[in-house]
Amino acid sequence: MLDLVELPQKFKEKMKELLGEEYDAFFSCYKEPHYRGIRLNPLKCDLKTLKAALPFSIQPAPFSPMSYYVPEDAPKIGQLPMHHAGAFYSQEPSAASAVTALDPQPGDVVLDLCAAPGGKSTQIASLLNRQGLLWSNEIVKSRANILLSNMERMGVKNAVISSCHPGILCEGLAGFFDKVLVDAPCSGEGMFRRDEQAIQDWSPEHIEACAVRQLAILLSAAQALKENGILVYSTCTFSREENEGVIEAFLKERDDFTLIDRNLQFGRPALLPEARRIFPMDKGEGHFVAVLQRLSKNDAYPKPYSPQSLATSREMQEFYSQIYLSKQDGRIEQVGKHLLLLPEHLPDLKNLGVIRAGLLLGELKTKRIEPAHAAFMAAKPKELCSVINFPHDSAEIYAFLRGEEIAVDASYKGYTGVAVDGVLTGFGKCSNGRLKNHYPKGLRNN
Repeated sequence: MLDLVELPQKFKEKMKELLGEEYDAFFSCYKEPHYRGIRLNPLKCDLKTLKAALPFSIQPAPFSPMSYYVPEDAPKIGQLPMHHAGAFYSQEPSAASAVTALDPQPGDVVLDLCAAPGGKSTQIASLLNRQGLLWSNEIVKSRANILLSNMERMGVKNAVISSCHPGILCEGLAGFFDKVLVDAPCSGEGMFRRDEQAIQDWSPEHIEACAVRQLAILLSAAQALKENGILVYSTCTFSREENEGVIEAFLKERDDFTLIDRNLQFGRPALLPEARRIFPMDKGEGHFVAVLQRLSKNDAYPKPYSPQSLATSREMQEFYSQIYLSKQDGRIEQVGKHLLLLPEHLPDLKNLGVIRAGLLLGELKTKRIEPAHAAFMAAKPKELCSVINFPHDSAEIYAFLRGEEIAVDASYKGYTGVAVDGVLTGFGKCSNGRLKNHYPKGLRNN
């Protein structure tokens, strides 16, 4: 909760001009706690299982069928077993609005151009339901690695993660995508209730600089779309310059695009009535969402990807027999010492800053393959040769998440998936009634 005195005077003046008679209602929200939320991940968990495992109640949010409010006094969500398992993503509820507007369908080829830390990408992936292709890009390499970690936790298999300048990426992938999301870096006014740093970073000059950058990113994104493709632009700020102003400037430069109305039910009409705005009065921290459609042809199209070294070795066959009950669909490529299960529809990846394409299955060691954490996170228990399941409130699952060895039934042998309430959260190697822990050190609870 903030004291209004802490908010920049020029910000308050701009909001009074924007909101008019709702000005007092808007600023009274700053005396209230900010909204907290989670989003169900249907790739790994159903709602009934999630609700039973959470130590607090959740209430539906209007911005996505998978989004829920959590209580202000909810415990540390990041240390819950179901969070580690990727059963849900911690996300401010109105942040889900942009992907709802994008409306990804199974089989679509989708680009999330400014994707870190991964909230919107993992939401897109859940709607694709492991069909089609998701390309998630983040220009800042350190943030791209966080994005990759979150995609692994949520069990995403059909994605490419890259760290590339938007202009270079969209030129290289011109005409490739059915749908593109630009959740643009912004002045972050919608984060003021939960992030004091956003307040300190705010200035009118920062807004102007953001608007220039946002328009450049949006113009780059336009290249990547097929004819009739959908481009969604979103921010978590209130300023007209970064929202309606950017859309108006874009449409002046690209008259082959049109602003369309998705008949979205959350929030309220923006100053451009086809777009939507969300204020704290609308039960979200703050978002702007506009949906554009490309009307012109795009004859550019990248050539398909040609794997350099398809893995067919005896070690690979042995690896499958140790981990999976049946062979996984898709081509397996060896990149250095890594084995990757490639998604369908891959374009040429050269010079696009690709960090990961597809699912990391394992790493080649001397005469064997060491399974990867990601391979288990993307699996369902019924696909694996061996799985041990622990209740969400058991001492064993908390010990596993701290990286400890666990006593198990002596019947478990070799690499074994570890699940919490039936949701995979990692793996270990069983021998003589002990499970040697393979949960990554950087992910463990303290």
